[in-house]
Amino acid sequence: MFKDKYGKSLTARQALPKIWSRLRNYFLDLKLMILRWIGHVPFHSVRNFLYRAFGINIGKGSTIHMFANFYQPKNVSIGEDTIVGNNAFLDGRATLTIGNHVDIASEVIIYNSEHDLASAGFEAREEPVAIGDYVFIGPRAIILPGVKIGKGAAVAAAAVVTKDVPDFAIVGGVPARVIGERKNKKPSYRLGRARLFQ
Repeated sequence: MFKDKYGKSLTARQALPKIWSRLRNYFLDLKLMILRWIGHVPFHSVRNFLYRAFGINIGKGSTIHMFANFYQPKNVSIGEDTIVGNNAFLDGRATLTIGNHVDIASEVIIYNSEHDLASAGFEAREEPVAIGDYVFIGPRAIILPGVKIGKGAAVAAAAVVTKDVPDFAIVGGVPARVIGERKNKKPSYRLGRARLFQ
């Protein structure tokens, strides 16, 4: 007979969906390992081509620097002229939408799934994350599930963003709070070409 992770006996009918789920997870783990290898390719155009082949939606002129990590790439969408820094982690277990002309610095972590600490079974809960156009996210910042970052907002280095960020607000700290405001409310800049071997 089959048993679940708690040692409870299962019929074949109960066990088959669990077996199928486990096999799907193994396949996803293989995809994630290959995506991690792709992150070592030193050419933006090759990396972007391969990332798109794995289901990541990447807009024109955008680039993902080396050593990025992903979870569930099919739910990750990146707009045009956006730069994602090296060693970033982009979680796609729920929808992750990144706008146009967004500058995401090195080692930024964006989660859209976390464990429910109030749950008896410690289940995961998933909530989408949306990042507006012209946003800047500083190095090593962490964005948590369910957060919406408004247009033109800026997140300071190492901030932990747990709540929505208003348009053009500057946030920092742990947890992040509003510490200022961007003065230019009509940004029109382009981030330009990424460095060749980053």
